[in-house]
Amino acid sequence: MQPSDIPTRERLIVALDLPAVEQAEAMVTRLGESVSFYKIGYQLAYAGGLPLVRKLADQGKKIFIDLKLHDIGNTVSRGVESIAKLGATFLTVHAYPQTMKAAVEARAGSNLKILAVTVLTSYDDGDLHAAGYRLGVSDLVEARAQQAQVLGVDGLVCSPEEAASLRRIVGHQMRLVTPGIRPAGAASGDQKRIMTPARAIAAGSDYLVVGRPVVEAADPKAVAEAIVAEITPPLAA
Repeated sequence: MQPSDIPTRERLIVALDLPAVEQAEAMVTRLGESVSFYKIGYQLAYAGGLPLVRKLADQGKKIFIDLKLHDIGNTVSRGVESIAKLGATFLTVHAYPQTMKAAVEARAGSNLKILAVTVLTSYDDGDLHAAGYRLGVSDLVEARAQQAQVLGVDGLVCSPEEAASLRRIVGHQMRLVTPGIRPAGAASGDQKRIMTPARAIAAGSDYLVVGRPVVEAADPKAVAEAIVAEITPPLAA
């Protein structure tokens, strides 16, 4: 059973993967009260979207900054310190021990939560082997989750396929945030490890990240509302 301290509507995080701040603001307006949590990643951040974090936070929205930081410890620390001042709820870093340790220490005293990215949802075993890893996806995800928990990371970004196994490792002490969510009938795009919203919640995911199926829909608000309606029954089970 899922923890009850997360409002159902907050479990849907809409990815504002759009090329301009004006388009992102227009999407937020279209979605209205149907969405209360947004993700800002590379595309929008590099198009001048970081100031939007404070603006949306002031409107009562929660923001997930998805920049997947990974660098020497000092550089990661300085980046996290700056991001913590923006009012975001989540920030991603890659799940390398030095990076995670630096990020956790740098966010101390703020409300920012650090999420560690285990293995990108566009990767499969073949991709990892081609990159020089000896472990497959499931083994690497579990190893990195254990390291993240020891280092005090607040949550994990993982495929919904790994949610159930990670719950057994970390319990409910860490939040599980899952991209690769595709409502029934939606195209998979470049994701390889995907799942429907209801199945992901039932598997143990706390938050679902959905981008293109919402922002590219003819009626984004209707799609967002449908996702929230779909995940309500498994949360009550």
